[in-house]
Amino acid sequence: MERKMFCYQCQEAMNNKGCTRVGMCGKTADVANLQDLMIYTLKGLSVMAIKAEEVNYEPAGLDKMLMDSLFMTITNANFDKDRFFDKIKEAMKMRDDIKTTLIEKGVDLKELKDPESFTVNSNDDIIFKSVSKEVGVLATENEDVRSLRELIIYGLKGMAAYQEHAYSLGHENKEVSKFIRKALAATLDDSLTVDELVALTLETGKYGVDVMALLDKANTSTYGNPEITEVNIGVRKNPGILISGHDLKDMEELLEQTKGTGIDIYTHGEMLPANYYPKFKKYDHFVGNYGNAWWQQKEEFEKFNGPILFTTNCIVPPKASYADRVYTTGASGFPGFPHIADRVDGQAKDFSQIIEHAKKLAAPTEIETGTIVGGFAHAQVFALADKIVDAVKTGAIKKFFVMAGCDGRQKGRSYYTDFAEAIPNDTVILTAGCAKYRYNKLNLGDINGIPRVLDAGQCNDSFSLAVIAMKLQEIFKLENINELPIAYNIAWYEQKAVIVLLALLHLGVKDIHLGPTLPAFLSPNVANVLVENFGIAGIGDVKDDIDLFMNA
Repeated sequence: MERKMFCYQCQEAMNNKGCTRVGMCGKTADVANLQDLMIYTLKGLSVMAIKAEEVNYEPAGLDKMLMDSLFMTITNANFDKDRFFDKIKEAMKMRDDIKTTLIEKGVDLKELKDPESFTVNSNDDIIFKSVSKEVGVLATENEDVRSLRELIIYGLKGMAAYQEHAYSLGHENKEVSKFIRKALAATLDDSLTVDELVALTLETGKYGVDVMALLDKANTSTYGNPEITEVNIGVRKNPGILISGHDLKDMEELLEQTKGTGIDIYTHGEMLPANYYPKFKKYDHFVGNYGNAWWQQKEEFEKFNGPILFTTNCIVPPKASYADRVYTTGASGFPGFPHIADRVDGQAKDFSQIIEHAKKLAAPTEIETGTIVGGFAHAQVFALADKIVDAVKTGAIKKFFVMAGCDGRQKGRSYYTDFAEAIPNDTVILTAGCAKYRYNKLNLGDINGIPRVLDAGQCNDSFSLAVIAMKLQEIFKLENINELPIAYNIAWYEQKAVIVLLALLHLGVKDIHLGPTLPAFLSPNVANVLVENFGIAGIGDVKDDIDLFMNA
C-alpha cells in the first residue's frame, strides 16, 4: 500500500506504528506533509536565528513565529491546508530576511547548514515530493536518533502551546524561547550522539517545568488562584456559546463581549477549569460545563444547538449537522470553519460574528444535570495542607494516585475508569487534563472531608501536581520525591502530555506508568533508556496494577 504521509506523534498512531494514508485524527496526507514542511522550515529558521545571535541581531516576531507555528502542528489543532501554506511562506520569508541581513553585516554563512530543499513557484504553491521521506520524520534513518529527535520536537510542541497561552496574558520567558531555537536547530545536527540527544531530551523537560511555571503565574496573577468550585453541568433556557480548548484569554474576551446580550457561555473539555478561577465567577451568564472529553463532541455538539468556539486543539472533523456553527481562533483551524482573527495592537479579538450567530439559535438541549467539583490547584491544596498531612499521618490516606493527562477514543481507556473505581477507599486521585472525564463524575466520596478526586485543572496544571508533590516532600522531610506515597498512572494522547512527562522526569519522578500504550515514536533502545533510568512502564491488568502500586 502506497505511503502518502507518515505521522506517529499521537497515541492513536495506526497499529501503534504510524499513520501512512490519513491520520487517525482525521488530517489528510496533504496537511500532514505540510506540517512536516512547517517543522522543517522552523528548524532552518532556528539555525539562521542562532547565527544571528552572534551579532546580537534578533528579528521582530521571531519567537512568536516559532511558538505559533509549532502550536499549529499539535494533534487535532489545525486541519486547514491554506493556513499552513501561509504560515510556511511567512516563516520562509523571515528566514531569508535574516540571511540577507547577516550577509549585509558581513557574517560568513558558508559553513551554515541552511535547509532549502523546497521552494515557492510563481503560483505561490509549495512544491514538495515525498515530503515525509525528504524532510519529515523518516528523513532520519537511524531509528534511535529519529526517536530522540521526535521526542524533543513533540516536547517543544507542547512547550510552545503553554508558552503561547502565557504570552497572550503578557508573560514571557526569553530563556524558554532561546531553548526552543536551540533544540529545533539541534535536530538537524548529525554530529550529535545518542547520549547528547538524551541529555537534550532531559533539558527539554527542564524548560517544560519553566514554561508551566510561567503559565501558572500568568493564569493566577490574571484570574486569581483556582478555588474549590461546584460546576453546574445542566443548562438554562437562553441561547448559548460553547467554548472549547485551553485559552483563558479568549474565554475572558468572549465573556466580556457577551455581557447583556442574553447569550449564556458554557465550557467544554479542557476549558472546564475556567470555572474554578475567581475572576470568571463575576459573570452571571457564565453557566458551567457542557459535555465531556473532546472525543465525544460529535454527539454533544449536535445537541448543544448553539455555536462552538475552538480556541486551541481538540477538534474532531465534524458532522454536517453542526459544521455550519463551529468557529476557530488562534492556532486552531478547519476548512470551512469561520476563523476569528488574532489580536492586533493589543486590542481584543472580535467575537461579534459568533455572538450574532448564537442569538439566532436555540438553547442547548440538556444532556445531564448536577454538579462536579474541581479547583484543587496547588494554592487550594496548600490551604488544606494540615488536613491532608494529618490524614496521611493517621493512615486515613494511604496513597495518592496521579492520574493526569489526556483522554481518547480507544475502548482500552475504560481501564482508567475501572482503575478509579477499584482503588481502595483510603486513596485519593490527583488529576489534571481531560483524563479526568474518565472518573470525575463517579461518586467516589471523600476522606475526612477531602474529596477522593482532586482536579487541579487543565493539562498544563499538571505543574500544580508537581508543586504539591514537592511541598509534601518538604513537609515530610524526605530526601527523595519518590519516597512519597504517590503513584503515577498517567494517560497520554498528544504532545502537551509529552512535555508534562519530560518535566516530571526532569524533576526526578520515577516509576511512571504510561498508557494506554507506550508511544510509537519510542524506539526499543530509547524505550529501554527510559525504563532503566526512570522506571517508565506501561499499564496492565487493573487489579495487578493496583496491587503493584499499593505495595510499592
